[in-house]
Amino acid sequence: MRLTLYIGPTEKAAARLRNILKQQQNALLMQGVYAPDWNHVRLYAACAAPDAVGLLRYRRGLDSPLIHTTLPDEFNALMSRELAETHADHVVLSAAQLGNLLSRPEELAHLRDLLSAHFDDIQIVAHLDEQARLLTAHYAFAVTEGRRHSLTQELALTQDLAVAERGNWWQAARENTENAPDFGLFPDVQDPPFWLDYHALHAHWAEAFGTENIHFRPLNLSHLLSKDGAREVTDSLCLTTPLGPVDPGRAIAALPAPWLTRMQRFNDVLIRYLQVHDLSCPRSTWNQMLQAIQIGGAPIPPGSLAPISAHFAADNAALIEKFPALAKALTPDTPAPLWREADPAFGFRATQYLAAFAHRIRTTATPLAQKRAEAEMARRSATKFETMLHDPDASKDVRKAKVQLLNRVKVNHEMILSSPFRPHNRTTLEDEDQPAPAYTAVPPRQLPPGSSGNVIVGCMKNEAPYILEWVAHHRSVGFDNFLIYTNDCTDGTDAVLARLQDLGILQHRNNDDWKGNSPQQHALNQALKQPLIRDAEWIAHIDVDEFVNIRTGNGRLDDFFAAVPEATNVAMTWRLFGHNGVTALSDAPVIGQFDHCAPAYCPKPHTAWGFKTLFRNIGAYEKLSCHRPNKLDDTRENQVKWVNGSGQDMTREALRNGWRSSKSNIGYELLQLNHYALRSAESFLVKRQRGRALHVDRSIGINYWIRMDWNDHRDVTIQRNLPRLQAEMDRLLADDQLRAHHEAGLAWHRAKAEDLHQMPEFRDLYRQALNIQLSASERVAYALALDMES
Repeated sequence: MRLTLYIGPTEKAAARLRNILKQQQNALLMQGVYAPDWNHVRLYAACAAPDAVGLLRYRRGLDSPLIHTTLPDEFNALMSRELAETHADHVVLSAAQLGNLLSRPEELAHLRDLLSAHFDDIQIVAHLDEQARLLTAHYAFAVTEGRRHSLTQELALTQDLAVAERGNWWQAARENTENAPDFGLFPDVQDPPFWLDYHALHAHWAEAFGTENIHFRPLNLSHLLSKDGAREVTDSLCLTTPLGPVDPGRAIAALPAPWLTRMQRFNDVLIRYLQVHDLSCPRSTWNQMLQAIQIGGAPIPPGSLAPISAHFAADNAALIEKFPALAKALTPDTPAPLWREADPAFGFRATQYLAAFAHRIRTTATPLAQKRAEAEMARRSATKFETMLHDPDASKDVRKAKVQLLNRVKVNHEMILSSPFRPHNRTTLEDEDQPAPAYTAVPPRQLPPGSSGNVIVGCMKNEAPYILEWVAHHRSVGFDNFLIYTNDCTDGTDAVLARLQDLGILQHRNNDDWKGNSPQQHALNQALKQPLIRDAEWIAHIDVDEFVNIRTGNGRLDDFFAAVPEATNVAMTWRLFGHNGVTALSDAPVIGQFDHCAPAYCPKPHTAWGFKTLFRNIGAYEKLSCHRPNKLDDTRENQVKWVNGSGQDMTREALRNGWRSSKSNIGYELLQLNHYALRSAESFLVKRQRGRALHVDRSIGINYWIRMDWNDHRDVTIQRNLPRLQAEMDRLLADDQLRAHHEAGLAWHRAKAEDLHQMPEFRDLYRQALNIQLSASERVAYALALDMES
């Protein structure tokens, strides 16, 4: 199979090529070319030397020494899986980091070995422009990322090389590197760009991949940023059929030279301040400060860097002989007066701005002592992970797989500790762990004729002990009706539901004869035909382990609707509750037993912020799916307004698809969906046996537990509803038949748990689950490793 690898070396061009490849993905496939959406930053990190920590590796948390033992395996698995599924015989990737960051021969050897296991024909393509033009663009990028040196650094380098009568820019640019990532000192930001030496760049790549496989093409960025930009892809891939027009995107103007001067000087004093006070400044704060000193003016003219052009002139001439198409691209701009740093204007003094920003820096920066403590935390966690996964009796292949998983978990944990995805409870939610006054009782709503009110549609299998509490809770918070589908129940679930139907509490439908991909989706398709759903005001599809927790007013739907009067769709985001140390199956209310949960801020793993949807029945969507309604009627698009659990508008993100909240739209202030996926440890055993029937997989069982057993924080807000719930339960249990069915179901589950304790595989699963004690960040790291494997 053939691989064409675009290696930049400029990220702006590489990003544009990725965008074109994505837009033309289907057209390329028709010509046998596959453009996968593989993570180019992780590909670079998989090949970078352990000590070559650049800006991207540091910022993405990919600077761990374990990277070399995890990311290559990750890419091997990814490529094997995806290449086996494609009918294409040509793959194309665009990753500028390979061209502008991999400067050592051993790094390219790693890359070659990784790729050659899957491709027998590897073609390398670099897009070049004249060095002075690219240096002005690179300088602007580097300054916005914290560069502290002006362009005198590069101009001085040309003079030094001329005096020494040697022209090895590549080697000289990599000497005396500044490398202190915690203070914002990265070689790829602070040092001269070594890759401007195109002669050395060619030799570097030719040594690893062969001279005949290295192709230099002219970079015409304005052309790439036009509708006709796909022509470059057509030509460089030698396609027989030209690709069509593409969305040109938005062109970004060159930065004003006076602003670059201000930023460069501010970067210098800020880095010195951080070094003196042993602080690490978050990139978001740094960027905000640079934006605050913005000023207009003309950009740096590339012609003012004529000494740079002169230094590379001879090598460029040789390259043009080899690649004639480069002639125009490597022609310098007309010489201009020699570059001098632009006046920052208005008496700008970087130290004055530093003093003005000092409070912001102190309140947002991380003391490096804390980072060192995090490193120690990661070390202790690594020991814990090793103990969890140690199995001396495992086969050689199993041990190898566990070592790979262990390394992934370690790397993930180090990344999580220093990334914006680190879980925490530092939110606007207050007093979650303190009891509050109970909600007051409210009589049932009187529905108008022809309305079934607020309706829950649910699907169940062997949930007999939990049904009454779930129904009682949701009746007491304002749901009027329930439509419940069941299939293959053996624990008395059907009997409980049948009696509730006799009492007029809900409607039950048998779903044993389901068809299609899942019993759940078959039930939801059928539900749309039911009068109870057709006549509903609001509809929610939730499961029996999910409880709507209304955190405003008197804790009822009417209170929430009053807070979001224009909403038609509500993303009810999960809050995952763990087993809370409860081992035995009990008849006590679930919402009373389990009050320990995930932190409010927990964007990873993806399951933590899944949501279910409560939506107004206005006919805007044609299909009801597990997490949300789908198939939007375009004529009703303007009638739809999605809000999160804080009442904030999220229509743009959720209008047509999506079932997970994100950092930009998470909200729990008014409503959340308490998800008790485990309940007690014995309940978990029964659930896993039910879900996997006779094919119990120990690793899948424990993986589910790890993903769901969150006990780091306490949230008792839903317990304000306990008195109303208990009163409703008492009314329901006053019926002798219903009480008998409920008790029989509880007895069945207790007997089943006892039976499972006698089975070695379940006994071992139970022991493993209770022995695992993970912090929130450790749990995220482990869950992400499992997600990658699956």
